[in-house]
Amino acid sequence: MNKTNAIAIDGPAGAGKSTIAKSLAKELGFIYVDTGAMYRALAIHMLRGGIRLEEIRNATDGNMPAAEALLPSADVSLQFEDGVQQVFLNGENVTAILRTQETGDMASAVSTNEKVRARMVELQQAIARDNSVIMDGRDIGTVVLPDAKLKIYLTATVEERARRRYLELKEKEPDTEVTVEEIAKEIEERDHRDMTRTHSPLRKADDAIELDSSELSIREVTARVLELWEQKG
Repeated sequence: MNKTNAIAIDGPAGAGKSTIAKSLAKELGFIYVDTGAMYRALAIHMLRGGIRLEEIRNATDGNMPAAEALLPSADVSLQFEDGVQQVFLNGENVTAILRTQETGDMASAVSTNEKVRARMVELQQAIARDNSVIMDGRDIGTVVLPDAKLKIYLTATVEERARRRYLELKEKEPDTEVTVEEIAKEIEERDHRDMTRTHSPLRKADDAIELDSSELSIREVTARVLELWEQKG
């Protein structure tokens, strides 16, 4: 079977997937596709459309008619400026507002919907057909790019992921009152949702290589993945 010239990086929230993917894309000259950012753009559309997070979380068997009704009016597209992905929602560049806590929570919740995932996977696969790519997310190696040449499952402890998220939030929102403990609880809840959702749950692909980034620097993880890529020839 021919392998797609791609690196698929999966793993739980806060493990450093986006950071490592960006670093690798720069080193290899590949296009970086942040699939999580695409879901976050859709989440912004849902929030603007009046969808409440609790409404989505309380949906039975992923049944979200109100959210599904907004899908046809959501145009999520990507552009690349100097190799950096810019995410557009209905023509508006929303890259700068993707990383709020509310948006992340909504993205995680709405991504359990089968129709939402089908639309996003379609777009992501189209990008990979025409480019050498690095994608990160929850189901890249298992669903989106099952024939990727290299698959990485990047993880880290809950405590380390919470610490990283806290520092990121403090940098962007210095007045935030959220604590590391609160973030850790949210991460544990998100892990559970991602791993137990009906459609495309987070799991390590059978042929993925697991890397724990808890005590590794960005440079060390990048170097290790580059070494694995070279071994793939």
